[in-house]
Amino acid sequence: MSEISTVSTPGELLAIAVRVARQAAATARRMRDEAIGDVQTKSTDTDVVTAADKAVERQVVDALLAERPGDGVLGEEYGDSVTVESGAVRWILDPIDGTVNYLYGLPQYAVSLAAERDGEVVAGVVCNAATGDEWTATRGGGAWRSGRRLSGSVRTTLDQALIGTGFGYDPRRRAHQGVVLAELITRVRDIRRFGAAALDLCMVAEGTLDAYYEKGLNLWDHAAGGLIAAEAGLTVAGLSGAPAGKQMLVAAPPALFPALHDALVELDAAGGP
Repeated sequence: MSEISTVSTPGELLAIAVRVARQAAATARRMRDEAIGDVQTKSTDTDVVTAADKAVERQVVDALLAERPGDGVLGEEYGDSVTVESGAVRWILDPIDGTVNYLYGLPQYAVSLAAERDGEVVAGVVCNAATGDEWTATRGGGAWRSGRRLSGSVRTTLDQALIGTGFGYDPRRRAHQGVVLAELITRVRDIRRFGAAALDLCMVAEGTLDAYYEKGLNLWDHAAGGLIAAEAGLTVAGLSGAPAGKQMLVAAPPALFPALHDALVELDAAGGP
């Protein structure tokens, strides 16, 4: 393994991530018109993957491994490139988070790239490829957008909170999530569903949303955005003491987290298919 692959600080890893993510976002924007003519299906007809997903992921993997050949990469389309050794870096990539938005031309799709060492995400960037908006964080270094440090929402009561969420592609899971949503919406200010988990987490980090929850997220969906939210001072966790993960991820200011958490437990938000 190359020595440089084991000595970089979170700040140095972030600089690489930002540079690579910006280039990838430019590719995604450029390919959009071509990509929408080459749509395949993933798990269901409503879960699309375009040629751009694969091209962007390949570009990022090649760029990272050319610069840091000892690192691993976990990508949505290509999986794990290698098994990394202790102390080495694994990059976690979602090449286009919000593929359906991308397909329809909605301006909420992002390149999400995080650097993980020994199971802990230490740096991350989320770049909205449609707008160029960018959020970054390093472990212990705070979360930032355009030179402004982020600190989340000051909301403290659930009834005044604007909550973000998302839905799975499996119809059975959607049915359960719909039941949860129908109960929760009467207890909050309102609900928003933008269709890109990484951007949802960034919006919570900057206070555009007061809180966010979702079941079924993969690591590449929340690695960078979860770090950004946590470094903005939010609690990012699962339910009933579980870590944030596929069963549930909740991101909320500490003052708001308990009320949202308890409501989601009561409504069995982590249950169902």
